[in-house]
Amino acid sequence: MTTGESIAIRLDDVTVRLGGLTILDRVSLTVPHGEFLAVIGPSGEGKSTLLRAIAGLLRPQSGTVEVASPPALMFQDDRLLPWRTALRNVRLPRDLGAGGGLAPGEALHLVGMDAYAGYFPGQLSGGMRARVALARALAQSGDVLLLDEPFAALDALVRERFNAELRHLHDKTGRTTVLVTHSIREAATLADRVAVLRGGRIVELLDTRQQTHTPVAATPTEAHLRALLGAGNSTRLRVEAPNRVRLGWLAPTAALLTGLGLWALGARVLNQPFLLPGPAQVWAELVKTPGEFLTFTWGTARVALLGALLGSLVGALIGYPLGKSRALERFLSPFVVAAQSTPIVVLAPLLITWFGFELVPAVLVSALSALYPVMVATIVGVREVRATDHELFSTLRAGPWQRLTRLELPAALPVMLGGLRLALSLALIGAVVWEFVSNQPGLGFAVNQARAYYNTPRQFAAIVLLILLGVALYSAVVGLERRVLRHRRG
Repeated sequence: MTTGESIAIRLDDVTVRLGGLTILDRVSLTVPHGEFLAVIGPSGEGKSTLLRAIAGLLRPQSGTVEVASPPALMFQDDRLLPWRTALRNVRLPRDLGAGGGLAPGEALHLVGMDAYAGYFPGQLSGGMRARVALARALAQSGDVLLLDEPFAALDALVRERFNAELRHLHDKTGRTTVLVTHSIREAATLADRVAVLRGGRIVELLDTRQQTHTPVAATPTEAHLRALLGAGNSTRLRVEAPNRVRLGWLAPTAALLTGLGLWALGARVLNQPFLLPGPAQVWAELVKTPGEFLTFTWGTARVALLGALLGSLVGALIGYPLGKSRALERFLSPFVVAAQSTPIVVLAPLLITWFGFELVPAVLVSALSALYPVMVATIVGVREVRATDHELFSTLRAGPWQRLTRLELPAALPVMLGGLRLALSLALIGAVVWEFVSNQPGLGFAVNQARAYYNTPRQFAAIVLLILLGVALYSAVVGLERRVLRHRRG
């Protein structure tokens, strides 16, 4: 470092302790603007801790850390969000207000990934995902770029190619770059200076500018192997299974036909229509008054859908703070368990007393039935968000609302959709319970009415429609789940 150079990173007597152990011990370091610094040392000696202290993820117990501009940290794993395309992953810093580097499209082009902007992480190879993660860091940082062994998981040939590209990017962008590596060759051939970290201290700083572009000579064996293997290339899509004719409908269709056959056979053998009418008798009952059954079906479906919507919304609103705070969950758990343990058929008469026989109490009964599974799914989903993704959002300085809408809800969506499957079924049950208690029009009312008149075929007709309605609602959620989550498979 020469006199008059501006400083991008300054550490002054920085000490970091984790779990009672001193990881960094009074580390002092200055990195001028535009320098490429490599940090090398044995495992567990504090290299990643040093980067996290510079990035602001760790607060030192003593000493000061000064960074000229908010740094971008590229982690050892790519930490791409599976529900975002490559371009939208690179755009994440800008969406969170932490941009300041290259435009997302330009950053993707710079790492050779602009042709794959519309691909999801699950469709890309490991090397391609690493390129996208580097592009995201370039889109985030205006000056300081921190790299924590970003290519350690790649094979040797691809890693060598990435190192050459990394040096080229540094020369082109002029960013202040700090690279943590275990490779002596990487440190010696890429960096302007190399910091050797041992025992939590920087034991030596080596100036390697004169040999930056002079790789260590390869042995004859290494040269021969390199000639055989050629150049590494990570730009290759994952091989996906060829499209096959989907016959998933055959199994449920066969099961349905088998069930109808056994039903018809049982009705014929028993020969007691009052106890078990056959499918033909039930069909005749349905076509006798189709308009009435259609009205009943719509009445039940409307209450179930409104109840599922209300119950799911309230369940998510309750489940989110409970998922974030275990103390709050323990405090409210007696009330939650008590509410869930109270049979809905007991609450329905009270709701009639309070609200009468209109739509509001019907929807409330249905919503109370649907609330619990979505609440539990939200709690589980929020707690399953990867800690590494939370760390990524911390480096992007995301606020609580941004963290909720851009990370926690999208990450918890698969679990929440699973809860919605059960919620819709329970909402339908709640709607039928209400019709039983209140005698309001619907399929539950039709079953009750037919029972009073000993019309068993009509009872079966209403039950069949209830089953078909439940299957339709469940299938709708399954279809939505497949559509929303189709690109998340890694």
